[in-house]
Amino acid sequence: MLLSGKIYLTTIYRLKKEGGRVRSVEVARHLGYTKPSVSRAVSSFAKEGYLTVEKGGILTLTPKGEKLARSIADRQDLIAEFLSMTCSVDQKEVLPEAVAMEECMKKETFEGMKDFVDQVKKMREGNG
Repeated sequence: MLLSGKIYLTTIYRLKKEGGRVRSVEVARHLGYTKPSVSRAVSSFAKEGYLTVEKGGILTLTPKGEKLARSIADRQDLIAEFLSMTCSVDQKEVLPEAVAMEECMKKETFEGMKDFVDQVKKMREGNG
């Protein structure tokens, strides 16, 4: 899936976690995109089985879409946490960079970051 698709799906996933119902207008506002471009993307993702459009324009991720979006968001969050730990930058401020990095990061690089974050957490808890 292209980066733009991942951005749409993770945005829907994150907005749903924050406030419940998500419509195309909230996605457009959050991303700074036009509503027509979001509507085209939503239509495409619905055809691919990643989401459904309910009554009132409510966007709902299908189990397939939720699984993919959660996986991507978890990776992005861990990369943001790593950058926050190593660069002294607030995790929320670094999330856009983490989103871009997640797209091109090899599995081995991500696993190394994950191991580092896990080790730092253990040390902070006094278990390392």
